[in-house]
Amino acid sequence: MAPTQGPRAPLEFGGPLGAAALLLLLPATMFHLLLAARSGPARLLGPPASLPGLEVLWSPRALLLWLAWLGLQAALYLLPARKVAEGQELKDKSRLRYPINAGLPLGALPEMLLPLAFVATLTAFIFSLFLYMKAQVAPVSALAPGGNSGNPIYDFFLGRELNPRICFFDFKYFCELRPGLIGWVLINLALLMKEAELRGSPSLAMWLVNGFQLLYVGDALWHEEAVLTTMDITHDGFGFMLAFGDMAWVPFTYSLQAQFLLHHPQPLGLPMASVICLINATGYYIFRGANSQKNTFRKNPSDPRVAGLETISTATGRKLLVSGWWGMVRHPNYLGDLIMALAWSLPCGVSHLLPYFYLLYFTALLVHREARDERQCLQKYGLAWQEYCRRVPYRIMPYIY
Repeated sequence: MAPTQGPRAPLEFGGPLGAAALLLLLPATMFHLLLAARSGPARLLGPPASLPGLEVLWSPRALLLWLAWLGLQAALYLLPARKVAEGQELKDKSRLRYPINAGLPLGALPEMLLPLAFVATLTAFIFSLFLYMKAQVAPVSALAPGGNSGNPIYDFFLGRELNPRICFFDFKYFCELRPGLIGWVLINLALLMKEAELRGSPSLAMWLVNGFQLLYVGDALWHEEAVLTTMDITHDGFGFMLAFGDMAWVPFTYSLQAQFLLHHPQPLGLPMASVICLINATGYYIFRGANSQKNTFRKNPSDPRVAGLETISTATGRKLLVSGWWGMVRHPNYLGDLIMALAWSLPCGVSHLLPYFYLLYFTALLVHREARDERQCLQKYGLAWQEYCRRVPYRIMPYIY
């Protein structure tokens, strides 16, 4: 059977060659960070002191632990939901339903990070192949424009199907919040406990990193329904990019600061810790305020909290916020994200660049995502978006960018 075809979007990420490069570069970068964090020099830009052999990477115990973790999260996903939310309208005018019931089970071991990362990467490749094959028989209305280029490597990377499901089990939605995001917090907690075992008690720096990132993940789980309006859910197909990102990149790369502190303890006094807490609180205040304002307006523009905000009407019937947080910059939630990313790195000191990888990577990610979002909004809202850009000239950072 010939694969179904739908409308095609312009190629992103450098097209097929860029996608092929990222298929290799993303896992290689993740393993480099894991090795660098535990090495003596902890160099971000230098090669690791030695490369692990297959006997270090492969562990049947790690495989069983990883499969048990995925199975546990799948079981939690299938529990009777405390709430069922509808996603955004699809091309065929239907809306998918999602259970809102993420759980927080425990379990992880710091000494198994390398084999667990290896198993997670292997799982992501196999899972992405399954998703690609499943998409070959999906109806045209179920395909994502971005992953429907006709090039197998590019489509494997970006994902052909927008919301792949078996019955009511939504693979993309399941992976967005559960295995990787909760796994990130558990790895952090395990690293904190390991530091307490080695040094008698966790350091102040380790407490701050754990606390900041627990707040971030807890916020995502508490506002679980908000993920249904994100670009990942509404626009991007589900292929290797998101599967690897959700299951491997997030837990093993986002926990880099805690990994670094376990192997390279850093002194941190209360005055500096207080300043870092203030920076994180500022970032979170902007991040949560902007996202809550946007989500409230999308649900009910007449809500008293947003009814007085200035808007621009569009040809689609929707309105664009042009005051409040969204009148300051066009992506205030990204600004809050970046301020928090800085606060997560500062407890690691300034002697190494490695802990600041997340800040550098996330800056590049959000600038790229902002550019993609700008193109989509211009295409969708036309003159109204041009007027919005004229009235709100700065994209992420006021008076800078």
